Amino acid sequence: MQVQSIMTRDPVVVPPDMAIEAVAQLLAQRHISAAFVVDGSGTPIGVVSEGDLIRRLAPAGEEAGLGWLARQMINRDRAATQYVRTHGRHVRDIMSPDVAAVDENAAVGEAVEVIQKRNVRRVAVLRDGRLVGVVSRADLLRVIIAEGDRVGTAGPDQRIQQAVVEEMRRHSWATEHLTSVIVENGIVRLEGYCRSEAARRAICVAAERVEGVRGVEDRMEISPLHDYSLYPQI
Repeated sequence: MQVQSIMTRDPVVVPPDMAIEAVAQLLAQRHISAAFVVDGSGTPIGVVSEGDLIRRLAPAGEEAGLGWLARQMINRDRAATQYVRTHGRHVRDIMSPDVAAVDENAAVGEAVEVIQKRNVRRVAVLRDGRLVGVVSRADLLRVIIAEGDRVGTAGPDQRIQQAVVEEMRRHSWATEHLTSVIVENGIVRLEGYCRSEAARRAICVAAERVEGVRGVEDRMEISPLHDYSLYPQI
């Protein structure tokens, strides 16, 4: 699945010279927590959020409130930058210039990875460097609800059984050579052995993910010796 299939198109954008009061009103009216800042060509150059605006209500570490000695020891460039962020009158003064972005043809997984690594709530979606959409955490939640995190297979019991086994083969915690997968009328029965309680739960989840599965019966026994003595890990 590509990002363009789940992104919110025509996202709210603002110019860098927009007044602070105007962007605050825009966010409140549209019920959004942030907007991308774009230049004249539509290229994103920053993000302005509720946090950027709220920061102005309680400026931290104001130089004017420090004593003479403390003022001599501060980083003056940092203090000047902080002053602009808390007292500036335009979006360009308070926006965060670091924009997290992905291409519209990127896989959804890439957007998830960017959101997690950058610890952001949304990523810009670009086409030839220009903003065409946004993918937020809310968009990703809708994908989970719609897709149900199911493996793409459906049909008779034999296909379900094959899908479960194939999924187990992809993971080191599964012991498909010691675990029997039996499917009858969409009910998956797991018999044989597994290495631990954690592996037991993972194997059950692997079965639950397969489309067409109506239920899972766990009849496995924990027997680490069966796994490690005959089939050493690589």
